[in-house]
Amino acid sequence: MESSISGELKLGHLFAAAGISPSDVLVIRHTYNADGLATEADLTDDSILAYTRRQSHGNKIGSQPPALWLSFIAEGGLRSRFLTAHDNFGELPEESDAQRRYFDLRISRALENFRRRLTIEWSRDPVNWAKRGQLAESFKVLEIADPQREAFPGFDNLIVDYSTLGLVIEDARYRDWRTALESVQGIYLITDRNSGRQYVGKADGRERILGRWRSYWKSGHGGNVALRELSEVGMATSASFQFSLLRVFGPEVPEDQINAAESHFKSALLSRQFGFNKN
Repeated sequence: MESSISGELKLGHLFAAAGISPSDVLVIRHTYNADGLATEADLTDDSILAYTRRQSHGNKIGSQPPALWLSFIAEGGLRSRFLTAHDNFGELPEESDAQRRYFDLRISRALENFRRRLTIEWSRDPVNWAKRGQLAESFKVLEIADPQREAFPGFDNLIVDYSTLGLVIEDARYRDWRTALESVQGIYLITDRNSGRQYVGKADGRERILGRWRSYWKSGHGGNVALRELSEVGMATSASFQFSLLRVFGPEVPEDQINAAESHFKSALLSRQFGFNKN
């Protein structure tokens, strides 16, 4: 985009810094309504995805919408706060019908550090809820809020989906989580929320829980043979994985004790017979 004569920060400047081409972007402004996102409590990743992937025929997104969708929520007047980004893998004809089109959307890491922090001013004329990136790049950035520290919920209460795991790994708000997770060894559980199948894994030695989960975030499968094979044939994607802890150990606990706990949970959860564990 052209430089701003006034020196104002524009959405297009963030696109450029992130290496995002405006032609690849669809910017969507959601509003609260009873048909989908009724209250702020509905602004979960799952609810936003379910609502955004469902589109009416003939609306503003066009017949061939771009590959990257950025979802905002209206906050009064023209103020709009960035919620999340989705990669668009195309329309799903088998789900679409005469009233609705359904798209294969998956959580994207695009502009991830700005989630819930970035507020822009939507265009006044017209206010249309969907804009192509070439128009949206001129939107004024009103605020990039300081990240608010997220309290660690405790090992027994920790459940995170794949997109939240990315925030835990990289976002400043989750530094207390990183401190906790890099201090313990343990047994963890990965559940595919689409199929219910599970994988029991361990993090021991110097790797600790944080290091092991970081490898899943970077690769999508953490080097696990079964998860990698499923991803390659399209039977599972990292976006559907949920991470939790089954048991944690201090750094001084020997490896054989951790191995015994891992074997116990594999047997208790039948993850060899019905899940992703191969041994």
